[in-house]
Amino acid sequence: MEHRAALSPSAAKELLDAGFKITVEKSTQRIFDDEEYAQIGCPLVEALSWKTEAPADAYIVGLKELPENDDSPLHHTHIFFAHCFKNQGGWKELLHRFDAGKGTILDLEFLQDDKGRRVAAFGYMAGFAGSAVAIDMWCHQKTQPGAVYGALTPYPNEDALINHTKERLAKAAAQNGNQFPKVMVMGALGRCGGGACDFARKAGIPEENIIKWDINETKGGGPFPQILEADIFVNCIYLSAKIPPFITREMLNGERKLSVICDVSCDTTNPNNPLPVYTINTTFDKPTVPVETTNPLPLDVCSIDHLPTLLPRESSNMFSQDLLPTIHALAHRSDARVWQDAEKLFQEKLEAARQ
Repeated sequence: MEHRAALSPSAAKELLDAGFKITVEKSTQRIFDDEEYAQIGCPLVEALSWKTEAPADAYIVGLKELPENDDSPLHHTHIFFAHCFKNQGGWKELLHRFDAGKGTILDLEFLQDDKGRRVAAFGYMAGFAGSAVAIDMWCHQKTQPGAVYGALTPYPNEDALINHTKERLAKAAAQNGNQFPKVMVMGALGRCGGGACDFARKAGIPEENIIKWDINETKGGGPFPQILEADIFVNCIYLSAKIPPFITREMLNGERKLSVICDVSCDTTNPNNPLPVYTINTTFDKPTVPVETTNPLPLDVCSIDHLPTLLPRESSNMFSQDLLPTIHALAHRSDARVWQDAEKLFQEKLEAARQ
C-alpha cells in the first residue's frame, strides 16, 4: 500500500534540466504514473533492474525498505529510509549486505542541515494522516462498537480526507452526547505534531479539545497518567535515546478514557519504544491491533509506518521539493557537508554491526 515516491516528476524535471540523468523503474503502485516521468524525458526500465543493470556509480534512490527475502550483497550507493541506524529489527543483517558488497547507505532520515534539522521529512504529513486515522478510529468505535475497523485506502487529495472525517465526526459525536473527543498530541511543537494538530482543527475538533504536549510537559519523565484522560493519543516524538515509557500496560487496566492510540513515530522494534503496549506494525489492510486489558473499554493501536501514503501525491510533492537542494549537491558530493556527514554516519553504524 505504499504509493509515495522520493522524487516527483516535477522534481525529476528540475534535476534533468540541471544535467542529471534519471532512470525511473516502472511501477503500477506509485502515485505518479510511468508516463508522467516519460513525458519529461526520464527513460523507463523494469522494476528492480537496478540490481543487475544500473552502472556501478549510479545512486539508487528509493523510499522505504529493500525487497524482503534477499540477502545478496549490495554494491551501489543507496539513498532511502533504511530503518537500520537505530538498531531496528534486522539492522545488522542489512548492514552486513552493504558491507559484503562494499555499498553505501545515505539515509534520508539522517540528512541534516548545519543546524541539525532534517533537510526533508514526511513528518508533517505523517502527523496529519495519523491524526486523521486516529479520529476515524474513534468514530468507528462510537458508531460501530465491536466491529472490526476496515482497510484504509489513499485519498485523492486533502479536501476529500477532511470532508470524510467531518461527516464521520458529526455522527460519532451525536452518539457520544454531542461531545467531540479529546485529542492529545505528544511532540506537538515538531513538524509531525504540528501536522497532527492541524488536521484535528481542520476536521472540526475544538481547540480546547486538542491537548498539546512537548518537551516542557515531559521533562520530568514518564509514565504519564494524563494520557489516559484523553480519548485519542497521537505520538509524534522523534526518539533518539532511551526514555521512560509514556504509558505501561498495567496503567491501561485502570480507569481511563483512552481508547485510540496512533503511534506515528512507530518505533515498534526499537528496544526503547516509549509505548510498550503493542509489538507489531499494522498495515493499511489491517490498520489496528487491539490491546488486551482488564478494562472493558476497547483500546486500539494504529502503528502504520508509512502513514503519509494516505495522501501520497501531496506527501511526495512536499518531500521532493524539500529534498531538491540536497540532491543538487550530489553533483559536488565530496564538498557537500550534508552528504559527507551521511556517509560518516553510515561508516559508524557499519562498524557497530561488525562487532
